[in-house]
Amino acid sequence: MPKAIWNGAILAESDRTLVVERNQYFPPDSINQEYFRQSNTHTTCPWKGEASYYTIVVDGQENKDAAWYYPQAKEKAKHIEGYIAFWRGVKVEV
Repeated sequence: MPKAIWNGAILAESDRTLVVERNQYFPPDSINQEYFRQSNTHTTCPWKGEASYYTIVVDGQENKDAAWYYPQAKEKAKHIEGYIAFWRGVKVEV
């Protein structure tokens, strides 16, 4: 089962991930909320829409904007709306 790990903590785990552009997107109900802090960062993808970010906090260590999601995805990306993907050193095991 795919899982996202950073700093020894399992951030998300699910057998219902979706792969888009080689990124595993985890369903919102599969993340361990205790590690996620809303960020003010936003970026735009031409076909997916505006992404919002989370900063990951584990044992007092921060990984700024290490997770992203599309709260209101464009039509072609509706299937990943609300799903969370990771980068910046977060290891995703499949």
